[in-house]
Amino acid sequence: MFTVKKLAVSTLLTGSLLFYPALHAVAETPQHVVKQQAGGYTVQVGDIMVTSFTDGSVAQDLHKLLRRTTAQNTDALLAKNLQTNPVEASINAFYIALPGHKILVDTGSGQLFGPGNGGRLIDSLATQGIHPQDITDILLTHAHSDHAGGLVKDGQRVFTNARVFVGKPDIDFFFNEENQKKTGYDQNYFDVAHKTLKPYLDAGKVMPFSGTSELLPGITGTVHPGHTPGSAFYTLESKGEKITFVGDIIHVAAVQFPQPNVTITYDEDQDGAASVRNQAFADFAKNRDLIAAPHLAFPGIGYVTRGERGGYLWVPVTYTNRDAK
Repeated sequence: MFTVKKLAVSTLLTGSLLFYPALHAVAETPQHVVKQQAGGYTVQVGDIMVTSFTDGSVAQDLHKLLRRTTAQNTDALLAKNLQTNPVEASINAFYIALPGHKILVDTGSGQLFGPGNGGRLIDSLATQGIHPQDITDILLTHAHSDHAGGLVKDGQRVFTNARVFVGKPDIDFFFNEENQKKTGYDQNYFDVAHKTLKPYLDAGKVMPFSGTSELLPGITGTVHPGHTPGSAFYTLESKGEKITFVGDIIHVAAVQFPQPNVTITYDEDQDGAASVRNQAFADFAKNRDLIAAPHLAFPGIGYVTRGERGGYLWVPVTYTNRDAK
């Protein structure tokens, strides 16, 4: 029903979709863009192992997507990072191995972006012997296609044994068509929420929450309305250490870290999204919190620090690959 490949180029240029990998129709794919091996990268938080898995990557035309900036400003910031528009965005999902629970934070795009664009999470999980039926709980940061798309395949639940935790305001918003008329938020977002979440709602598997709630042992969910009404952070704490899964408070590192007031067309509430980002960055930098973000370069795990001339910087987690002593 919702595949990028079937859309005309004119539709792709409107920025109404969450991502549109068919930018190949308007820009040649750079030589360095190649298919990578499926797999994951693991960090330890206290006693708990957290693994980032790739669902793939897609191209984004930032001139069409970013708000509260100009193409010239965007290009100048990209140039400082040796990037040019369009940029490649990662789609990361995260796996948490808790005693008695096998948890996913988000599920990637599934079939929603068409063949060859995202939809690689299941293959990535399989590299570490994890299969869809093994997953007991899914923490959905919000109900957009690149986070909820992997919940279904051909209209059926992929994670047949999993409960889905999601901010209640997303359910209330996307399952009331009057909200589309009131807000003008693109109909595609409502269609995607129905397509991906309704099979789990019908099966009694959706666990909505509001405010701040302890959802699983050591895991707290907090609703931060802005990007969507029910966008949520999830914080895992173990042995005095923690990691926060932040969802879509940031899409473009080169632009939104130095200038966090820059928003994106996907934000349902532009003011709210900018406010959440500014407050979260300030808190993360002050507390030196480890965070995990779906669209920062894989594995999307690292730290936010203050920039010397204002704004913020991204410090990716240090790569390690050896036996622990």
